[in-house]
Amino acid sequence: MTINAITMNVLIIEDEDLAVRKLRKLVADVDPSLQVMGVTASIEDSVNWLNEHTPPDLIFMDIELADGQSFEIFEQIDIRSRVIFTTSYDEYALQAFKVNSIDYLLKPIQREDLERSLRKLRELTTIDQKTSELAAPPLNIEKLLRELQGAGNPAAKEYRKRFLVKQGQKLLSIEVNDILYFYTDERFSFFKTRTNQKFLVDYTLDELADSLDPAQFFRINRGLILTHGAVEQIQPYFGNRLALTLKPTFDKDAIVSREKVSDFKHWMGK
Repeated sequence: MTINAITMNVLIIEDEDLAVRKLRKLVADVDPSLQVMGVTASIEDSVNWLNEHTPPDLIFMDIELADGQSFEIFEQIDIRSRVIFTTSYDEYALQAFKVNSIDYLLKPIQREDLERSLRKLRELTTIDQKTSELAAPPLNIEKLLRELQGAGNPAAKEYRKRFLVKQGQKLLSIEVNDILYFYTDERFSFFKTRTNQKFLVDYTLDELADSLDPAQFFRINRGLILTHGAVEQIQPYFGNRLALTLKPTFDKDAIVSREKVSDFKHWMGK
């Protein structure tokens, strides 16, 4: 259901093109009165944009950006705009709500969740009050954490069992157990199967990471999620990282980022 209200200007801070396109479409469907005025993909670009433009009424802000966490933006510029955080990682909840946020959406973003967030934003306004003069609402951190516990509890969460993909003019249902790794290439997401078939999927790696069982899949860096069975060889790599040889053959470097090495070793040993 469309939320009818006065026009609001919006900035999207997100470093994955597919996520930007999906959010633009979802926002347009849910509330056409929200006008996207700009899109930035890094901390530096976001700070520059905010310095050079009139503050937007609302910012959709991904937490994990290519050059760091978006919380750093608040350390470099005074943001008066309302913020809706979008991310796959619920451990940032407390820090997110210490800044001027109105909500926190876990990817993949559902229509009903976005509608709820926008209703919350509209409830903060009055007919005779400018949106840029909104007062910060009271934040119920304990309630937020209770809600996130269900989403972050692997025992209570249901993970993807299959993906529907295109093969020519046909649609195929591929079982997750037949997939060895997911990866990005030119901003698109793909997976390879045990039989070395390659398929395009309409999800970002952030969305995939949130929908896959962490006991079965591990994200070794921003561009690659894999299963135990995909790892053929592990070798030390400079910078305290690890280099992996994958099967089926992966034509790019498969490097475990330094901050993930310890967790990766633990996961591989389970």
